[in-house]
Amino acid sequence: MPSATPSLLLCPVCRGPLSSAESDQEHSLTCPGGHRYDAARQGYFNLLTGSGTKFAADTAEMVQARVDFLAAAHYRPMAQELARMVADAVPAARTVLDAGAGTGYYLGTVSQALPGTAAVALDISKFALRRAARALPTATCLVWDVWRPLPLGDASVDAVLNVFAPRNVPEFRRVLAGNGILAVVTPQPEHLQEIRSLAGMLDIGDEKETRVAAAVKDHFRAEQTRHCTYSMDLSAADIRNVALMGPSARHLDRDLLRNNLAELPESIPVTASFSLQLFRAA
Repeated sequence: MPSATPSLLLCPVCRGPLSSAESDQEHSLTCPGGHRYDAARQGYFNLLTGSGTKFAADTAEMVQARVDFLAAAHYRPMAQELARMVADAVPAARTVLDAGAGTGYYLGTVSQALPGTAAVALDISKFALRRAARALPTATCLVWDVWRPLPLGDASVDAVLNVFAPRNVPEFRRVLAGNGILAVVTPQPEHLQEIRSLAGMLDIGDEKETRVAAAVKDHFRAEQTRHCTYSMDLSAADIRNVALMGPSARHLDRDLLRNNLAELPESIPVTASFSLQLFRAA
């Protein structure tokens, strides 16, 4: 049973409040207008009915690569720093939304730092949310396109997480309570610099941090920025996973990647570098 208060959820068709209903065999969300969304066997809800979305969701292969890479704890230092940052900023948070939650890894780490907080995970990929629902059994996991109006009420959450994901800034501000926070994580230019060419990965722009701040300034005020940089020892399997788990996977030459990885030593040092930006609702 998801822990998020059902009344914070809105029907994507009529914007009426969604409430939870359970029987011995099924769990569903329903609204007064008669719209109903049944939980998938894995525990998530797909609210993208009808036309769905024009955006490409992460595939099962991409999600499996992410699960394997994150399970090796390579991004744990960043996730823990994010959790500390959010917990310090909103220690009394009641509800945390992860917009672009993927497998729920970062939402899970933040939730551990805020015991008793309700968690809502949104992602466009049903493959990712299958994993999120399994990893976070008390969270509400919803398949949704974050570029659309979010299926949550006004001022209904205390923190929005946005880790390597699209940013619908006006909607983030709408669903945040008056003193709520938006936490954005983006890679720094030196992130994975030792393997980007080898793995056929996309380059990272030099001004991501500045662009994020400019994009949110009409709705949020900047509160703090932390940089998290450290070295990881990555095996060939790790490098394959990190290449396949992100947007680079959509154009990757898998044969070339396999040949390049075959020539590597057992492990190599690789830079992890992230910008963690915290913004307060204006």
